[in-house]
Amino acid sequence: MAPTPPPPSPSPPRSLCLLRLSALGDVTHVLPLVHTLRQAWPDTALTWVIGKGEQRLLDGLPGVEFMVYDKQSGLAGMRALRHALAERRFDALLQMQVAARANLLSAFVPARRRIGYDRSRSKDLHGLFVNERIPDRPGIHVLDAIGSFCEPLGLKQTEIAWNLPVPDDARDWARAQWPGDDTPTLLISPCSSHALRNWRAERYAAVADHAVAKGWRVVLCGGRSTLERDTADAIVGAMRAPALDLVGKDTLKQLPALLERADLVMTPDSGPMHIANAMGTKVLGLHAASNPERSGPYSDRRYCVDRYDAAARKYLGKPASELRWGTKIEHEGVMDLVTVEDAIAAFECHAGDRH
Repeated sequence: MAPTPPPPSPSPPRSLCLLRLSALGDVTHVLPLVHTLRQAWPDTALTWVIGKGEQRLLDGLPGVEFMVYDKQSGLAGMRALRHALAERRFDALLQMQVAARANLLSAFVPARRRIGYDRSRSKDLHGLFVNERIPDRPGIHVLDAIGSFCEPLGLKQTEIAWNLPVPDDARDWARAQWPGDDTPTLLISPCSSHALRNWRAERYAAVADHAVAKGWRVVLCGGRSTLERDTADAIVGAMRAPALDLVGKDTLKQLPALLERADLVMTPDSGPMHIANAMGTKVLGLHAASNPERSGPYSDRRYCVDRYDAAARKYLGKPASELRWGTKIEHEGVMDLVTVEDAIAAFECHAGDRH
């Protein structure tokens, strides 16, 4: 019997608009979808409505036109976007953000097909701004949910590739920060933009001292906010051993190159967690406020500390298995459920796997 021929590829749309404004980690989750679309339909014009900082991170992504919306611009920025798109007509809008601001902004994108999230993930009147929905698959990672936005178009995301654009000069800068010797490097990115996901500075310091005692180099990185500067100062002040403090010294284009150089990145659920994962670096994730199975490092969660179930039982009175998928447990003190011993055990697991 002759083999069954594969189904015909769907006709390529002329143009698609992707809407995902933020945050840094979430826009990295969109990259595999972009590559799926580009591989299937290289001639389809892709326009991405994105946030200001997120565009800086992804600048140079081939085959994508970025239209930046700065959330600080409010309604004036929305009107400017409407004016910029007045003469455009997209075959489909992929509305990949359910926040109220993104929902309202999507109304100014002229598109016949408006594909949004399934009902279980919808909020802030998301359903009023879309006319099609992705499949409802509970219990999947955020990246896989975003990847399913190609399914109403007749495609399937089967390969995961990020190919985050990192310029050569960014890698040159990262290589200049510490010697290229055989000393393994633990890079600590201690702060999430969600303050209640952050760990105590003295606990980072204890794990960092343990790493140094094991022959590792410790590097700190982070942005220029007061929180990140104060946290880094507290970590360095609590450490017995020295650390290389690069907090506030890198740019968004240099950050992926910096994370790429590390052997292991220790961080809470944050943008750097997902950027490190996209660059192929292993992550020691610290999770209690969020579920690592949903929003942890996509490729490898072996080195994550997972106290999400303990947090669910303590703060919500039920096991994690009974919570709505995606529930955040951002309560004061929740990250104290992650102990120094937990993080050292995860570090030692990774160190053992290196040999």
